[in-house]
Amino acid sequence: MNHQQAAARAEVLKTLAHPVRILIVDELSRGERCACEILPRAGVDVSVLSRHIAQLRRVGIISERRDGVRRILTLECPCILQALTCTVGVLKSRLRTQARALGASTP
Repeated sequence: MNHQQAAARAEVLKTLAHPVRILIVDELSRGERCACEILPRAGVDVSVLSRHIAQLRRVGIISERRDGVRRILTLECPCILQALTCTVGVLKSRLRTQARALGASTP
């Protein structure tokens, strides 16, 4: 891998590095959704949600189409879910390491 390829990958990962964007991807993992359906779960203003959607679209993680006034979002690259699943593995590993350091056992 060269520096340009590493920078492109880092851009995708940096885009995911926000809780609202992870929530958006999680919602879309269950199928396409209207942005209006995601808004209550995201807990942000419409303009803030729109900026997060734009960032995810810019790197190609999601796509958008219009249905009248509704913005229908689709997970364009479902393989990104593997990265999110991997984060759970990292968190569990970290907890096990911390538990061992404290002399406790974990499940």
